[in-house]
Amino acid sequence: MKVPDFIIGGAPKCGTTSLHQVLDQHPQVWMARNEVYFFDADDPVAHADFLTMDDADLVWRDPADPAFQAWYGDRFSEAPPGCLVGEDTTTYLMSDVAAFRIRAMAPEARMIFVLRDPVERAFSQYWHLVRSGRTCVPFEKALSHEPSIMLGSTYAPPLRQYLSALGPDRVHVVLFEEFRSRQQQTVDAVTAFLGVEPLPLEAVETWHNRTTYPSREKTLLTLNRVGRVLARYRYSYHFGGQAGRWSRAANAAYERWYRLVQTLVLTQDRPPSDMRAGTREFLNRHLSDRNAGLSDLLGKDLARIWPGFTQ
Repeated sequence: MKVPDFIIGGAPKCGTTSLHQVLDQHPQVWMARNEVYFFDADDPVAHADFLTMDDADLVWRDPADPAFQAWYGDRFSEAPPGCLVGEDTTTYLMSDVAAFRIRAMAPEARMIFVLRDPVERAFSQYWHLVRSGRTCVPFEKALSHEPSIMLGSTYAPPLRQYLSALGPDRVHVVLFEEFRSRQQQTVDAVTAFLGVEPLPLEAVETWHNRTTYPSREKTLLTLNRVGRVLARYRYSYHFGGQAGRWSRAANAAYERWYRLVQTLVLTQDRPPSDMRAGTREFLNRHLSDRNAGLSDLLGKDLARIWPGFTQ
């Protein structure tokens, strides 16, 4: 199986798309298009969208299947000879199976993780779920309705798993806040980790994936009562092959629905409402405890970078 030399493995809503695009402009690096989702394709915790039903039977994709491995290898078929090849999938950090599969199937691959203030990341992911039609409830209710919000901001346990599975020499952590404030220094550390030449950032585009927010929050949450049904089919063609008739129709309907929402509702540069003070207090405490020992693990006092963080 053809495998990448390195993987950007998460976390979601932490600037991984921007890092992907920066590295893709490096003359010695080639990045697979979009997120790939190979090593956690059958993980219902990390990515429930990929488990579907055919009548009463469960449909899933096995990373040990040679045909699926060939599909994965094809993601890198356009890479020029001699380039360092990479992919990114932001859910790998949330998956309890991805680390050991990567060790077994891509034994030389290096992992890059981008972490952000866990409270801000959770709030950002909520708005991502709202924008894409996958939730129709307020943030406070979504914390219990959408497990990925809390899992995506739980960094310490999965990082320990990756360090155990791959060793510290193959794991590099970037902080979102440093990526924004000290971009050149941060990217220099990444290129040194990958073993390629430094990349002067004045010669490349450095920020991507601009986010828009709803001008009318309640309107979009109401629209999402329909959108969340269609959103289940947004990945119908991700792994190639022929989708069923209903999946094709639902995927097309979702694309039309989302374009309409983008045009009419997603028109603001900032969220339409701030996080409630009591919610922030809860998340600061809970996510600090979920990430106990993270400052020691990274060798940084994260409380000085993430306001409200205490571990």
